[in-house]
Amino acid sequence: MQYPFAKGALALVIAGLCGQSMANGLAINEQSVSGMGTAFAGRSSSAQDASTLFGNPAGMSKLKQSEVSAGFGYVIPSTDIDNVNSGVRGTSNGDIAPKALVPFAYLVTPVNEDLHLGLGLYVPFGVISDNEKSFQGRGHGLYSKVQVTTLQPTISYRINPSVSIGFGPTINKLDGKLTNILNTAPLTGSDTKVNIEGDDIGYGYNVGVLVDLNERTSWGLTYHSKVDYNLEGRTKFQGSAFSLGALGVRSEYDASLDISMPESVDTSITHRLDDQWTVYLGTTWTRWSRLEEILVENEGAAGRFAGIREQMSWRDTWSHAIGAAYQLNPQLVLRAGVAYDQTPTTNAHRNVRIPVGDRKIFSLGAGWTPSPELTIDLAYAYIHEEKVSVNLADTGAAAPGVFLKPAYSADYRNSAHGIGSQLTYRF
Repeated sequence: MQYPFAKGALALVIAGLCGQSMANGLAINEQSVSGMGTAFAGRSSSAQDASTLFGNPAGMSKLKQSEVSAGFGYVIPSTDIDNVNSGVRGTSNGDIAPKALVPFAYLVTPVNEDLHLGLGLYVPFGVISDNEKSFQGRGHGLYSKVQVTTLQPTISYRINPSVSIGFGPTINKLDGKLTNILNTAPLTGSDTKVNIEGDDIGYGYNVGVLVDLNERTSWGLTYHSKVDYNLEGRTKFQGSAFSLGALGVRSEYDASLDISMPESVDTSITHRLDDQWTVYLGTTWTRWSRLEEILVENEGAAGRFAGIREQMSWRDTWSHAIGAAYQLNPQLVLRAGVAYDQTPTTNAHRNVRIPVGDRKIFSLGAGWTPSPELTIDLAYAYIHEEKVSVNLADTGAAAPGVFLKPAYSADYRNSAHGIGSQLTYRF
């Protein structure tokens, strides 16, 4: 049996944000605007600036002097919901994901020509799902938010003129908040509002290798490790004393949830055709199958409130990208790229919190270097997602008239516009 407050708690970590990022599932790709212009096709093989600290820490060995790169991605998502069939009255307005700003900053400095040190601050995961209070599928999900912020000190070493390696431990802060509405009116006379908040710090690492195969071609491989979290916080029930008593619960519980953000492997090839044209090929594998199931626990709660097991059955995914850059003149480079990104969920398990499908990404970008010390990068991306269906059956109730979750089905179509700006200063 599944219960609304438990499903809400799960949303702290699995709330899939439609169109919020150029990556699927929970992942965010906006850690570099210079890479965004080519749809991140050469992320692990092209060290264009200090943002290589995330894309491939070995790439820091390519930087000849100290650099600071900082910027942001800004995403404008859209969700259309059609063909709604629900067991309750209400609305299905769509546009469940708000506009989002994704910042990042990096510093890289050489110790000598072989050894480089760096420090990065970025957001690798972040989701929001915000349906209106009258949403017809509110029994299956209403609102959730989660953000992971990462600090990464990094070191790279050039083994020989052709091979470099890099390593960076990651310190990751996860913050989550949920608001949900329990349909308890048949028993208590009114619905019950639930607020869940939690946070934790987890540790991981990024490691990479960069190889110059010849004067024109480079190959890179980057491994981003999994990060384990023990999310601890509070579950608060807000309702009348009668309502809470009828539910058999206290107004507040200590809550915990163990979760692992998945590891990924990114590999790409950068090939310089001539002094003007450069092409990029890349692919990324992500082990989303770690989200097979999740257990939510409320300390001190009895019976059905003590622990809830949620079956997710996410699958591993692949994404592929191809891009190109054209050096128009010594000051201006133009970029373009396309990518295909699989969704981790399937038709059998898709719900209103993660109504995402496979997506195609089209991007354009430019880098302007008015002086040797300064580069300004701009990029635009359009994200188009296939139409998908959500089909959720009536789950019944935990007890007569309690936590009823009526059936809900609908078609979802997600898209987004993304823009990015980045400034790199060398000194």
